[in-house]
Amino acid sequence: MQYLENEVVKLRAVEFTDIDLLYKWENNTTIWQVSNTFTPYSKYIINKYLENSHLDIFESKQLRLMIDDNSELSPDKNKTVGAIDLFEFDPFNNRAGVGVLINNIENRRKSYASNALDVLIQYSFELLFLHQLYCNVVVENKISVELFKSRGFEVTGVKKEWIKASGGWLDEYTMQLINSDSMY
Repeated sequence: MQYLENEVVKLRAVEFTDIDLLYKWENNTTIWQVSNTFTPYSKYIINKYLENSHLDIFESKQLRLMIDDNSELSPDKNKTVGAIDLFEFDPFNNRAGVGVLINNIENRRKSYASNALDVLIQYSFELLFLHQLYCNVVVENKISVELFKSRGFEVTGVKKEWIKASGGWLDEYTMQLINSDSMY
C-alpha cells in the first residue's frame, strides 16, 4: 500500500531544488495572515530549513511535504502545486496540527487540497498512529472551513478576535479530527 500518494496527488519530501518555489510561497504577502507570517524569508533561512528537513518528525516536531500532481491524465503530472504540513507534533498525546497550501489560484478547486488531506490523514493515523489532527482556520475562510469539514474535521471551538487584520479582529475556529480507531 502506498501511503503518501493516491491517483490525484503525491506527497514527497522537500528537496533543495524546491528552494525557489518555497522562497516565492513564503514571501507571498497575500497568504501571510493565514500562516501567521509578518516578515519576509531570505533564501538563506529557507536553505537552513532545508538543511534540517531530513530530521525525523519525532526530532523536529514538524513535517512539510510537497504536493505534486499525480494524475496520469494530467498534462501537469509531477508538477508541484502546494505543500502540506504537520506541525506542533506531540508524540505523547498523539496529535499534530495540519496546514495546507495550494498557492496558485489556477490550481485551486482541482481537488489537490482535499486529496492531499486524505493522504496525510491516512499517513498520520495508520503510520504515525496519531489519535487526532487539528487545524486553526479563520471563520471567514469559508473554503478552508468546508475543506476540513468535508474530511471529517469538526469545529470544536471559536477563539474570539484572535487574528488582527487590516479590517479589524477576526475569529478563528479550532477544528479537530479524532481517529476513532486509535488504540490510545
